[in-house]
Amino acid sequence: MATNLALVEDETDVNTTSDVNISFREVVALLARSWPYYRPQLKHLLALLAMSIVSGGGILVTTAVGMDILNNAVLVGEPITDLQADLFFVDETYVLEESAEADTERQLLSDEQRHTLRNHFFAWSAVLGACSLAIYAGGYWYMVWIFARINQALRVVMVERAEHLSLRYHSESRTGDAMYRIYQDSATITNVFRNLVISPLRGVVWLLGAFLFLLAFSPTLALISVVTAVPVCALFYYSTPHIRRWARQARETNSNRTSWIQEVFTGIKVIKSNRAEGIVFDRFVADSQQALDAAFYLRFSIAVLKVGVTVCFMMALLLMEYLMADWTITEKATFLGGTVAFVGFAVWNLGAFQTAVAQASQMNGMARELAEFWGIGQDLVVGLKRAFFLLDLEPEVTEVEHPEAFPIPIASVTWKDVNFAYTPDKPPVLQGVNLQAESGTITAIVGSTGTGKSTLMSLLLRLYDPDSGEISLNGTPVSQMKISELRGNVAIALQKNVLFAKTIAENIAYAVDATRAQIEAAAKVACAHDFILEMPDGYDTELGERGGKLSAGQRQRLSIARAILRDTPVLILDEPTASLDAQTEHQVLQNLQAWGRERVVFLITHRLSTIRNADQIAFMKDGTVSELGPHDALMKLDAGHYKGFVETELYGIKDEVEASS
Repeated sequence: MATNLALVEDETDVNTTSDVNISFREVVALLARSWPYYRPQLKHLLALLAMSIVSGGGILVTTAVGMDILNNAVLVGEPITDLQADLFFVDETYVLEESAEADTERQLLSDEQRHTLRNHFFAWSAVLGACSLAIYAGGYWYMVWIFARINQALRVVMVERAEHLSLRYHSESRTGDAMYRIYQDSATITNVFRNLVISPLRGVVWLLGAFLFLLAFSPTLALISVVTAVPVCALFYYSTPHIRRWARQARETNSNRTSWIQEVFTGIKVIKSNRAEGIVFDRFVADSQQALDAAFYLRFSIAVLKVGVTVCFMMALLLMEYLMADWTITEKATFLGGTVAFVGFAVWNLGAFQTAVAQASQMNGMARELAEFWGIGQDLVVGLKRAFFLLDLEPEVTEVEHPEAFPIPIASVTWKDVNFAYTPDKPPVLQGVNLQAESGTITAIVGSTGTGKSTLMSLLLRLYDPDSGEISLNGTPVSQMKISELRGNVAIALQKNVLFAKTIAENIAYAVDATRAQIEAAAKVACAHDFILEMPDGYDTELGERGGKLSAGQRQRLSIARAILRDTPVLILDEPTASLDAQTEHQVLQNLQAWGRERVVFLITHRLSTIRNADQIAFMKDGTVSELGPHDALMKLDAGHYKGFVETELYGIKDEVEASS
């Protein structure tokens, strides 16, 4: 089924996107850019890092001591060291006597002593297990608390920057993409720190500890570890570009899917009315499949890296175990026996073998974890770069260093030789516009679609800045005023009435601190008071999504009431009565004339009944004000553009009917 719906137009194929080439320097630069968000939590981050390193060292030492006690003392009956005796609260009879070290027949512990050590070992294991669980749970909660604060700080800045970007950016970008960047990509700032700083640093410390243990046992084991690191580093080097490419595609396809979902539900009425549900569903399936494929290949690339690293270290571990088993059988002395004697490993025995195997296995496990951290980290770096993209965009509309005050009372609003184009490669929307509106008047902006009527008002609000020319209030350029103060003194009711799922009173008083009496007064000017009272809960009636419970005319009147409530010296009404019946329209315009006696009011409209009541009419053609004056004066112009516009509106339909009959 053919359709002209913009919602089902093809997006750019993400497979044509160039690969991401992020160097190590760029990764460091991204982490450096994250510093302002890390800095407020620095003491907590350092505490978390210290906890991680200390806990890792504690696990390393307690595992070694426990291995020796369980395997050598409890199972075999070999005496223990002075330090171990102190730790397990036993007397010196459990300690190896120096005079017995060289005896052919070794001094062994009695069965009672071995049972005592076993009980103390289990007691210590229970205590350390409970402490470890508490430390892990507390540390995890602490980490989540820290990262949530960092992530919140970045999201706030991203939303603030998005709000301050000009409408030029928002009109050319997909809303779903900004949503994905703010919600999903922003979370990478904490995950990058965890996966590329905290966890790898902890892993490196653990690897170094295991390496030093193996070195103390035998330089051969340390040499095997170093040699194994060479192919592992090569795997990291060659797999990184593939992981980054799939990471970018995964994030872009998910962003496209989010945008698509947002656009579909925004235009659900158009989709249903055109029977396009099948097309929309097929498109969603295709987008979801793209996102799924990219996510699969990303995780597959990370898995390949992990498997490669695991294979390398498993081969090294097999070789190490063969050598260590031989040394244990022959009871070969360890390389630094005196250094490791505090845990009883002066010679290769069962405890030494199992401890060394545990350290070698830990190296394998930590290397595998580092591969996973690295792979996930590449995805997170891509996400962080996408998040910072939003922060890198410079607002086109900026504040002046020393703004001038908004002029009160308002006397005039002036456009002088204003030119504007949305992009340099497109034709200008406004060309040499000159217009002046006085206080106490209503100016109607009239013209065919695309002549720049709404753009003219957007420039007054500094939603855009003109390419050339000047817009001024009482002679003061708006570019020299504080943006918030300017927009705070100019109210606008848009043609597209944006209402929220709140009460009617809250919608009218949106962004304004107003009393109920002020809200009702504004509603009366907009002719909304009567129908509001007919609602189930009056002004406290909850509206549905985008005011779905109201008719188009009711929504429009609430939008006008919202603008009136702001009580600004300048009021802009964009097609304010397009959805109103003739009687309501007449009453609203009468109320506006009475309300706006000391204000400058602009009406953007096509309805002749609205235009005729204006004090002056600015007719726009080809991006400029071609005619200016009251209705009667403009109608007297021979071959005038406005006169032709009015006659077309009045007689066009009649002529078309006669021509077709």
